[in-house]
Amino acid sequence: MNAASGTPPISSRYLWYALALLAFGNLLNYLDRNIILALFEPIKDELDVTDTQLGWLGSSFAIAFALGALATGVLSDLRSRRAVIAGGMALWSGFTALGGLTGTYWQLFVTRGVVGVAESSYLPSAQALLADYFPDRGRAQAMGIFWSGLAVGGVLAVWVGGHLATAFGWRTALVVVGLPGLLFALLLGRLRDPRPKRLMSVGRPARRIAITPRLIFRAGLPLLVSILVGAMVFGFLVLVRGLPAAADTAVFGGIVGLGLVWTIVKWVRIAMRRRQELLDGVPADAVDEMLDAAAIVLRTPTLIWLFIGGALTTAAMNSLVAWSASYLQRVLDLSLVEAGRQIGLVGLVGGVLGSWIGGRVGDRLMEWTPSGRVIASAAGFLAGAPMCVVLLLVNDVRLFAVLFFVVVFFFTWYNGPVAAVLFDVVPRGIGATVMGAYVFFIHIAGDAIALPVVGFLSDRYGLRIALMTLPAVGLMGGALLLLAVPTVGRDMARVRKPAVA
Repeated sequence: MNAASGTPPISSRYLWYALALLAFGNLLNYLDRNIILALFEPIKDELDVTDTQLGWLGSSFAIAFALGALATGVLSDLRSRRAVIAGGMALWSGFTALGGLTGTYWQLFVTRGVVGVAESSYLPSAQALLADYFPDRGRAQAMGIFWSGLAVGGVLAVWVGGHLATAFGWRTALVVVGLPGLLFALLLGRLRDPRPKRLMSVGRPARRIAITPRLIFRAGLPLLVSILVGAMVFGFLVLVRGLPAAADTAVFGGIVGLGLVWTIVKWVRIAMRRRQELLDGVPADAVDEMLDAAAIVLRTPTLIWLFIGGALTTAAMNSLVAWSASYLQRVLDLSLVEAGRQIGLVGLVGGVLGSWIGGRVGDRLMEWTPSGRVIASAAGFLAGAPMCVVLLLVNDVRLFAVLFFVVVFFFTWYNGPVAAVLFDVVPRGIGATVMGAYVFFIHIAGDAIALPVVGFLSDRYGLRIALMTLPAVGLMGGALLLLAVPTVGRDMARVRKPAVA
């Protein structure tokens, strides 16, 4: 961030202004994302859908969000990050509002998918900007403040959504929540980008793996086959009487999920063939960039544990938030407004404090050991998972609110430290692409699966029993994050060695 690197110096005041702007943008991100979750009950009543279908409504967003993150992460590294951020926000805000004008479940399903694709532009681009604004000291704290938008936006969605839906209906709630982002996108589009110009202008020679239409078709064939097979099985099960509610939808999702995993494995095998060291400068094109990201992930043990552990922790946290309002209404007999009031303020405060303190703890521990941020990430889930079990066993509303604060506080610790670690072990010029790959994986392997599974279990056994699976998932994710403790120091040193030389 100096003239020698091709960018003018950025003042400390502007850094915090940019952080505040990006954090508020993340608030709108999660407000528009989670508003649909707060409206599950009125949508279910009006459109006459099952819990499994409600779960797939959230999953449609998660799948589209994950797939879009791959492309937008690459785009952010190769093109203007400001344009990607601002354009994405304008698009997702418009389609959030458009969801209020839909007339059927499937129309709403499609609009949520478009919102997912558009919102995928934000996290890789915004966090890559923050990583450049805060290259070392204070990075986890800055990421924690940025990620406080997750808690604030998520809880506001329940709070504001409950009041708007009760007073004006769920359709009006979507319109009112979606429109402000159209104006805020103009401010984000004017942010200064601290990325050195040389990173945006120095190109690489031709890529070393020939990507042909035949190769793309062969790699994507498992997903195509699984969709066809899933559709045929779905059609057969529709004709069978006596099956559990929405079993046909669950089986279709399972078959397509296996096809998606198989497809990812085939692309991993392609990336594994890329054994040469990466060249200096930016990639020649988007395909080259994606292969670089895959190669970096596969040869960086810390990233592998972050990806797997992040998928499990994301599944636990997002599913708990997604179903919390419905849980209060069904199990504790509250109205939608009362549910938002009970968990709104405590969840907001718990999430903001958790994201901030998690980042602070990660940065402080980092002064003592290179694995400090990893330890802080895991500690929140190791401490919060047992409290989540107690949360789901109580029947007193006030005690539930207190425990909800504690669980959200600990479950949001990981946001800042995990993001900081990812940029710690990744070369600067490809950070947004790797972050896009991370976002893709944690949502495809995390909440895209967890949301409909919880809905399916709820249809069979009740919502309380279905949610009881989440503490175990979060605990497992926290334990897997700890496996990165012995590897993160070596991976950080490998990234920083060229800069020292």
